[in-house]
Amino acid sequence: MHVDHHSLVHDFSDQRDALHRLRQDDAEFARQAEAYEALDKRICRVEDGIERLDDVTLASLKLSRVALKDDLARRLKRAAGQCCGCGNGCKS
Repeated sequence: MHVDHHSLVHDFSDQRDALHRLRQDDAEFARQAEAYEALDKRICRVEDGIERLDDVTLASLKLSRVALKDDLARRLKRAAGQCCGCGNGCKS
């Protein structure tokens, strides 16, 4: 069964410029983005049957992917001057 990747460029296609800029200018963002992409590729390999992994570990990887994506999305919003949903009006 083929599974679609959840690449950052695909999921945040309207923010490609910000993604590129943050990857260039923010080492922590770049590290997290690379970790996210590697995790997504591994999950897809498991779901495609290329790599074997137990269900509990796969579920844990998926939760990690969601957490990374949420953090990256907040940072993208902040970089675009939008509130990241922190509840502080991005004053922190």
